[in-house]
Amino acid sequence: MTKNEKLNNLLTHSNEILVAPGAANALTAHLIEEAGFPAVYITGAGLSNQMLGLADVGLISFKEVLDQVKYIADAVDIPVIADADTGFGNAINVVRTVKEFEHAGVSAIQLEDQITPKKCGHFSGKQIVSTEEMEQKIKAATETRKDTNFKIIARTDARALKGIDAAIERAEKYIEAGADLTFVEAPQTTEEMKKIITRLPHTPQIANMVEHGLTPLKDNKELQDLGYRIVLYANFLQRRSIKAMQDALLSLKQENTTQHMLDDMISMKERNRLTHLQKIEKLEEKYLKID
Repeated sequence: MTKNEKLNNLLTHSNEILVAPGAANALTAHLIEEAGFPAVYITGAGLSNQMLGLADVGLISFKEVLDQVKYIADAVDIPVIADADTGFGNAINVVRTVKEFEHAGVSAIQLEDQITPKKCGHFSGKQIVSTEEMEQKIKAATETRKDTNFKIIARTDARALKGIDAAIERAEKYIEAGADLTFVEAPQTTEEMKKIITRLPHTPQIANMVEHGLTPLKDNKELQDLGYRIVLYANFLQRRSIKAMQDALLSLKQENTTQHMLDDMISMKERNRLTHLQKIEKLEEKYLKID
């Protein structure tokens, strides 16, 4: 079964909500898979934060994102959902973006209706394109993909500018244009979350749990009971690891050694296991040993 088929089966033949933690590099994706999660979400914000050290305001380039998408998709055997922001331009850019992302091995691509450059969905100052322009992008995406199991996710950021009803109306239009899933970003109350599901009952919906963000934090069972099919924890791992690194650096500065932190880090042996050193050594033995 291909990764695309796995994702399709998870969405059509399972009643459980699909939990997709976010990754901004291949090692994190590997950890997500090893922990037993069914899918990985490549976070655009995480890529900008990690690669550039900059906020998610549309400064990262298509090529920079594509390179990481390839590394991450190649690192795991579970489906990968990739954040492609606005598709990096107009509908013609979307054609190339979909072609390259599908070729890279992801199983779903997320496209949003912000202008280019975009901003994080939980930032202020966002602007959106017309509904008609986004519909054309979705049509371009669906007509470009080769595998119908490769999912097109249409995200709308209209809630912040036009209210929840206008955002849902956009999602309805995007479904008509061919989107397989829709993602109404940043609803601000439980009532708004319920309204999304009630108004869009026949298309899988995505919830985005952003700690300290605009949307109420709910556990996965609550989200499943509401009717959501996928929940993203886009930047949880990155933010948690940054806190751990800040604490570790402060402790090193204060104690002038890492000896007291040995129990708080993985061993060298565990790092080598996670990064497949033994597999590489077997390949060396097979191909580099010359009699």
